[in-house]
Amino acid sequence: MERVKKISVAIDGPSGAGKSTLARAAAKKMNFIYVDTGAIYRTAALHILRRGAEPGDGAAVAALLPEIGVTIAYDEAGEQRMFLNGEDVTDRLRTQEVSMAASSAAACPAVRAFLLDMQRELAAKNSVIMDGRDIGTVVLPGADVKIYLTASCEARAKRRWLELQGRGLPGDLEQLLRETRERDARDEGRAAAPLRPAEDAVLLDTTEMNFQESLDRMIQIIRGRTGL
Repeated sequence: MERVKKISVAIDGPSGAGKSTLARAAAKKMNFIYVDTGAIYRTAALHILRRGAEPGDGAAVAALLPEIGVTIAYDEAGEQRMFLNGEDVTDRLRTQEVSMAASSAAACPAVRAFLLDMQRELAAKNSVIMDGRDIGTVVLPGADVKIYLTASCEARAKRRWLELQGRGLPGDLEQLLRETRERDARDEGRAAAPLRPAEDAVLLDTTEMNFQESLDRMIQIIRGRTGL
């Protein structure tokens, strides 16, 4: 039977905390729609890079927004696919260049306003687990469940390094650690929707947890808050 009430779960936290992987797994387990807002920003950032603009130049980025068409679809496995002006760019979004560009572009208030309605519309129409950096504080302040997912900088950098190794891509652990700290500083210090826990968020620190332990704890929190 279809749920009458749409339930929204907001997962926030710093880069590399495992938000996407855990939120996707939890959504599948609970039959929710998973919304990776980071992929939405990465899609916009990819267009900015392709146009040769500096992602941190607010005026230049704002000028490009009218020509950016970002849409989301879900494949047969329920995986989120990102489209940029009709082109499936999902497999082009996970490079370090796009990651850093997305972080810079996300500091632009015009970019956040441009993508806000899309995120809220998804939550209005579906029961969702949505992850990002300002979901519980800005995008879905009335979410039924808010979780702030974090881990130490060292743990997050190492996880990113292992991910790159597993995909056969180059990665320097010390450089990744520096970039993790730089991104934290930028995300926490930006004027537009800075990274911070919502006042009513449950803190989930996975530094000492493996994936299954983290997932079990996340689902426990969601079930405890919603009665599902």
